[in-house]
Amino acid sequence: MANRLPPRIQQLLRLAGTVADEVGTKVYAVGGFVRDLLLRQENLDVDLVVEGDGIAFAEALGRRLEAKVTSHRAFGTAILTLPDGFKIDIVTARTEYYEYPAALPTVEHSSIKMDLYRRDFTINTLAVCLNADRYGELLDFFGGQQDLRDKTLRIIHNLSFVEDPTRILRAARFEVRFGFHLARHAEQLAVNTVQMGLLEKLAGSRLTTELQLILQEARPFAILQRLDQLGVLAAIHPRLTLGPAIEQRFQRAGEVLTWYGLLYQEPSPASWIVYLLTLLGERPGAEARAILRRLNPPPRISATVSRDLARLRTLTRQFQQARDLPSSRVYRWLIDASLESILVLMARMERAELRKVIGDFLTTRRQVRPILRGDDLRALGIRPGPIYRDILNSLLYARLDGHVQSRDDELRFVRRRFAKVLPGSETEVGPRR
Repeated sequence: MANRLPPRIQQLLRLAGTVADEVGTKVYAVGGFVRDLLLRQENLDVDLVVEGDGIAFAEALGRRLEAKVTSHRAFGTAILTLPDGFKIDIVTARTEYYEYPAALPTVEHSSIKMDLYRRDFTINTLAVCLNADRYGELLDFFGGQQDLRDKTLRIIHNLSFVEDPTRILRAARFEVRFGFHLARHAEQLAVNTVQMGLLEKLAGSRLTTELQLILQEARPFAILQRLDQLGVLAAIHPRLTLGPAIEQRFQRAGEVLTWYGLLYQEPSPASWIVYLLTLLGERPGAEARAILRRLNPPPRISATVSRDLARLRTLTRQFQQARDLPSSRVYRWLIDASLESILVLMARMERAELRKVIGDFLTTRRQVRPILRGDDLRALGIRPGPIYRDILNSLLYARLDGHVQSRDDELRFVRRRFAKVLPGSETEVGPRR
């Protein structure tokens, strides 16, 4: 810990142990934080488990750190948000039981060992004590260290996947991320769980949460392939299949995301939405909508993805059929599209010239604005009204297509193109104000 953690994190952990001693509790760093520490991978998401009153501990630690404490007494959990936004998750040690397969768990307070027993894989059951007299002591009740060395994902007990089938999706994610393999016994239990139809009992929102995490990984398609091997994708929806075309689309989507990331532009795209659009966009509209309904994401996301899928179909057809693509036309087609859908469109284009015009829009064209403003039009004697929008849009398109470059060019353009609304024209009617 002293060699691998930043000084600030070390100070936070030491302080947590001191506060735990003061309030008479035991506190442990747990889960992925400890796992990645042993794997020598950076993970600064600090999760603490408290044996005792987790809320009282969180409030005491929050006072010492001048942090905002958001607690949920019914669950014995709290989140500390430090002044700079850094967060620490705190939970009271607990055990869980499931009333039926795939149900959400019922929770009771318990010991650190029982808290770790409820977790998904042995590699996530490691804990480090932070109390002063045992600071840095590693707890490994279930052989997690050996499994880290063997690069093996092993479940804690035989009903693990039955109790929570989303653990199968997590297993595939960890396999690809860490280069691990699911233990043979665990893999057979995962397949059995799928064949029992338990994934079909899961709420779509829980599947969406896991899918979002998958699509945010560095190699999302490899994870989907593994899930396909286990029969998970078909269990989620019979039409959720993979193929060479989708694999190629994912590769190109990844390349486009990397390219856009190097631009350091704001806002950043939601990479998981880009991949979700890539996954669903290869299917007929009715199939894509059916899969989306099964996933049942939050209404806002569902509406956004549905709109983006429809727009992608239109834009793909427009770009592929266009013989001429002036910058103003590209702007009109893309300006109201989401960043994610534009990146997917760019990845879809087979022709380099089409990818280039889309890339030009993202890098420069979408920021183009005419020099003249409403005050300039008023100075020309043009009365305010809807005509201003028409004039400014026309100026924008003319600038995009290179027909005007300077302020004088824009003034001449307005006088020529909109002469009928200038003072003294025969069509200018009504009293001046």
